[in-house]
Amino acid sequence: MSFALHGFAVAPGIAIGHAQLVSHARLEVAQYQLREREIEAELIRFDMALTTVRQELVLLKGEAEASPGAAAELSAFVDLQSMFLADPLLTDAPREMIRKRRCNAEWALVQQMELLVAQFNEMEDAYLRERKQDIVQVVERVLKVLLGKSRKITRRKGQGDDELIIVAHDLSPADTIQFKSLKIGGFATDLGGATSHTAIVARSLAIPAVVGLHNARPLLRDNDLLIIDGTRGVLIVDPDARVLEEYRLRKSELELERNKLKRLKTSRAATLDHQNIELLANIELPQDIEKVREVDAAGIGLFRTEFLFMNRSQLPGEDEQFETYRSVVKALPGKPVTIRTLDTGADKQTRAMRGQERIGPNPALGLRAIRYCLAEPQLFLVQLRAILRASHYGKIKLLIPMLAHAHEIEQSLVMIERAKEQLRAGKAKFDEGIEVGGMIEIPAAALALGPFLKHLDFLSIGTNDLIQYTLAIDRTDESVAHLYDPLHPAVLRLVAQTIERGARAGVPVTVCGEMAGDADMTRLLLGMGLQQFSMHPAQLLEVKQQIMRCDISRLQPKVARLLKHDDAARVREQLALLDD
Repeated sequence: MSFALHGFAVAPGIAIGHAQLVSHARLEVAQYQLREREIEAELIRFDMALTTVRQELVLLKGEAEASPGAAAELSAFVDLQSMFLADPLLTDAPREMIRKRRCNAEWALVQQMELLVAQFNEMEDAYLRERKQDIVQVVERVLKVLLGKSRKITRRKGQGDDELIIVAHDLSPADTIQFKSLKIGGFATDLGGATSHTAIVARSLAIPAVVGLHNARPLLRDNDLLIIDGTRGVLIVDPDARVLEEYRLRKSELELERNKLKRLKTSRAATLDHQNIELLANIELPQDIEKVREVDAAGIGLFRTEFLFMNRSQLPGEDEQFETYRSVVKALPGKPVTIRTLDTGADKQTRAMRGQERIGPNPALGLRAIRYCLAEPQLFLVQLRAILRASHYGKIKLLIPMLAHAHEIEQSLVMIERAKEQLRAGKAKFDEGIEVGGMIEIPAAALALGPFLKHLDFLSIGTNDLIQYTLAIDRTDESVAHLYDPLHPAVLRLVAQTIERGARAGVPVTVCGEMAGDADMTRLLLGMGLQQFSMHPAQLLEVKQQIMRCDISRLQPKVARLLKHDDAARVREQLALLDD
């Protein structure tokens, strides 16, 4: 019988294949009593299981580093699980329980896991709450060793070369490392959200995926024919011939379109009325440069440096940061690289700063980004000196996140000047005229642009946070995710007036949030007057295609009329008419 399940669309594309159900260790393990003489043997069994999983994670890290396109993300996730496995709260506490209660290792481990999960559930921050899944996944790995279950995803007899659709209650990023070599078409999980590690890995590997399906695993059987629509967030089970043919056609069209887009790599990003548009790329780590080259981006519009600080026990020093920034700018000779200073806090907590970061009851509104950097001047100066030193080797621009007040701009510029003075004293070379810009991601900044236009060389609109703060929505919270709307009239007016005021003042404005990489938004942003887009490299060629089909002189009056509407539904209607 054919039916469909709906979840979160986290990695676009279509996959058609047969289900392979991945079992997971039962976390409701049985408890049994040990005799006194059996305790030492049980402790040895537990220690051997921990050692086996540690060795397993070392091998997985090696596989991750050999996996093109996603090495950094996968390696970081394996490091995180290794960190949990080394934590005495997860290893020593079960030993004590085995000794004192004379219980089996599986039961002791699960009891301690439940205690830790309960602590994570009490955390205010949604991103941190979701990290409880990393603990559960590590415990599952240990349980599978204790229970003698296979931990490797393998092709079964009779499956041939058809695409496999992995279906699981949950998948760890370590599990997904195997997907490339096994020709995995896509995967579906009961758990997970847009910010889960598994979702991030799926996007980095370009594997269609739907997560948060709740009850897919118990409803499906091995070898069921499945369709994953990673764009719409739908899993179709046992599709009839008509639906199957329709999706096969759509899949072929997508693949054909993807191949056609590659031909645009060397084409000029110019509109039909001959206006040149600059298409830049967003990156998180130096390894992303290869993706930037593949689409021939005009440069880096956003280098998110906080990812250098995450999943590590010690902060990166000045020399390590300098080498990282220099490697990026030297890899793109002649092209601009915009480096954003540390944007930690909210959904991006760093293990090395744990205890230094002052996480309040609402991290998204607390001491984060530039607020944190100004409160920790030595940390800020180290990063500024590293960026300035790297500017000697290419065109680097410096971007300050989450500015809202004039005094924050002034203090940031003072800190930059202090870093310059320190480098001059040490006779270090740097670009004296380095451009400094500010992120517009708080409504207060968009509504009071005067100090930004007066003191800064360029602006970059971070639409993800701008939407979140304008609509008072935590974008990681499933219960209000449906209210997150980039086409809300208030959001569009803030974006439009920032672009317009920047143009009048001669200050370049870039959009670097998700809106920039959404091809459905390209005409709208062009009609607002945007000339610089920055996005994930995978989105760039599709946006370029849209640009090459547009006539800005015809779009501008239509967009002006659209911006007058107060109803998001009417805005959507008018947006559809921009294609006419």
